[in-house]
Amino acid sequence: MFSTRISNPLLLISFALAACGSPPGDPANNDDKADVPPGPVDEKCSYQSTAMGEGPQGEVELLVEPVQLGLEVPWGIAFVSGSPLEFLITERGGRISRWLDGVVSEVATIEVSLGGEGGLLGIALDPAFGSSGNFFVYHTAPAAGGGIQNQVVRYHMEADGSASLDKVIIDGIPANRFHNGGRLRIGPDDMLYVSAGDGQNLDNAQDLSSLGGKILRLTLDGDIPADNPIADSATFAFGFRNPQALAWLDADTLVVTDHGPTGELGRRGHDEVNIVKAGDNLGWSTLYGCQAGTASVAPAITWQDSLPPGGVAIYTGTSIPAWTGDVIVGVLGFGDKGHQLHRIELDDSDPHIVVAHEVYLKGDSLYPETLGRIRDVVMGPDGELYVTTSNCDGRGTCPADGDGVFRITAPPAP
Repeated sequence: MFSTRISNPLLLISFALAACGSPPGDPANNDDKADVPPGPVDEKCSYQSTAMGEGPQGEVELLVEPVQLGLEVPWGIAFVSGSPLEFLITERGGRISRWLDGVVSEVATIEVSLGGEGGLLGIALDPAFGSSGNFFVYHTAPAAGGGIQNQVVRYHMEADGSASLDKVIIDGIPANRFHNGGRLRIGPDDMLYVSAGDGQNLDNAQDLSSLGGKILRLTLDGDIPADNPIADSATFAFGFRNPQALAWLDADTLVVTDHGPTGELGRRGHDEVNIVKAGDNLGWSTLYGCQAGTASVAPAITWQDSLPPGGVAIYTGTSIPAWTGDVIVGVLGFGDKGHQLHRIELDDSDPHIVVAHEVYLKGDSLYPETLGRIRDVVMGPDGELYVTTSNCDGRGTCPADGDGVFRITAPPAP
């Protein structure tokens, strides 16, 4: 176990994780610059025209500490307790592990349909996990009629720490090599929220009979809540391309990141951070970027070049007071650049307006060392920020010590 102190403007990181390369022929890795979207523009939307890997440098001094290394593409992390620190973590290949005060044990292995962006993805704990032992995972699996699908299942953990399948919560979520979504979160209302990609079918996002391109909302038994915005539908919000992160500003307002186009309809770039309420239409594939539409909601912030965004969290800790209440977004990046952590401050009276935006851990000629591809971002029960990396997913160079979980906090006072 070791720690790394990061200061700005001088970035000092004593460990180096290799920068990413992208497999050829992968449309999700196209980082060509995009033009400003034509047509009416939402004036609240913050358009970032800086090149990938650039952006206003963050001013807060950080401390980055590895919590666990040697993982293979950890995709989701769910905290059980803060003292002692305990969490469950998924790895894309199908393994669910338990980390308890520095000791790692295998909980279960799920047979997954692995390829591209599929596999074992998000995880969330039943709010009553301590007594129920139940948790939820999102994974890519064979479909009954052939091909593949994404599904959410509930697992039950036994007293000995092993877990077995308890129930299929929802299946039939469109799956493909790319655009699988996959994030799970329990909302303030104790409902299960699911981010589902469009499965590389543009029509799914606006088709209310499809589960693709949606944020889904379900009870913990997989039923459709009576107060969902669309009657008899699991859909909470729609019009997404590949949403991979969920966090709550308040009980009624979600922050959702979405990956922008990489060639569809001649469009590129324009990843998004969206402010979402029940029933919202985010516009894909009719609108993108800062375009305005009468039936759609423009993002709070979008980028000319692809990031693309990973996880998101609302900072509620105390060790970095300058970040309190802000949106923290992990960035996966492309090739040897763009691996970052973004801080976005929203207007208190209207969260669709960005007040400030700055970038941390960015790799360039001045700051060559980064964590690499940042996947999940989550606040721990100890009040600290945690991230996972995805450097071993085929789009980066996997370091000798594999991927990991890292704690991001402030350095101790001198």
